[in-house]
Amino acid sequence: MAEWIDLIDPTPEELRAKLPAGIHESALTLLEAPPQHADEPRPTLQAHGDYVFGVFLLAIAVPNEDRVFYQEVDVVLTHDVLLTVSKTPPGEAPYDPRPVRESCHPDDEPGMMLYRLVDDIAEHYLDLVDALDDEIDELEDTVETTPATEIRNRIGELRHDLLHIRRTLAPTRDAVRHIVDNVIEVRGNELFPRDVEIAFNSAYDKLMRAVDGLELSRDLLAGVRDYLQAKVANDQNEVMKKLTVIASVLLVPTFIVGLYGQNFRHHFPELGWRLGYAWSWGLILVTTFLQLWYYRRKKWI
Repeated sequence: MAEWIDLIDPTPEELRAKLPAGIHESALTLLEAPPQHADEPRPTLQAHGDYVFGVFLLAIAVPNEDRVFYQEVDVVLTHDVLLTVSKTPPGEAPYDPRPVRESCHPDDEPGMMLYRLVDDIAEHYLDLVDALDDEIDELEDTVETTPATEIRNRIGELRHDLLHIRRTLAPTRDAVRHIVDNVIEVRGNELFPRDVEIAFNSAYDKLMRAVDGLELSRDLLAGVRDYLQAKVANDQNEVMKKLTVIASVLLVPTFIVGLYGQNFRHHFPELGWRLGYAWSWGLILVTTFLQLWYYRRKKWI
């Protein structure tokens, strides 16, 4: 009967006590490495003679905090045992594979157990893409009411998240495709029978849907960015329109003041009028009112 051993943040001693014999030093180094180490692991699945070693990254969204973090899950697979090592980033909740393990049937082989784990990882990626789409939709709805700088910063954060997800999702998809397209043997025996390969096709299909959804999310985010740029340009046009109207309104009074400010007494009958001062003010007010009425009628202000 196959056994699933799950270790959550084990010590090196606990890890070595559960590992099958003959683990290669390179695999042991990755297994014992702390989470979020400098050389972040790339999702992979490789056959090493007597066992198969794999590294997966589980992407988890935290919508309330507008962030995404990654949970590393390493696997060692033999004909009899599936060993999973979950590494929790500092300050995050650990990934517990017990619900997935409990969903396994008593007669499941280790390969089928690995499929159920990979299928759960694929479901997390689909949920993550849905969460990103919801975040982008919410961001688009607030473009009109939120300052442009804040929207621009959030677009940059989402773009960074999309790029990071793509760097982890694509190799995860390739690792699963390696199982689907190739015969992986341990000690001369096939590790993934035909029924397990067919099951992995389902997980591969979910990962492909996640990849397609990620491309759609990138297009949606680009649409929000274009919408923001159009809004900023339109706001600038409105400001320039108002400034132009102000300059035009002040142009006629400036002309009138300049006209009557010339130091010539001849040919200026208004200078001898008793109400000449009131006349100039009345002319300024009337021309200003007419301009404002005209611009308002044209809906320029």
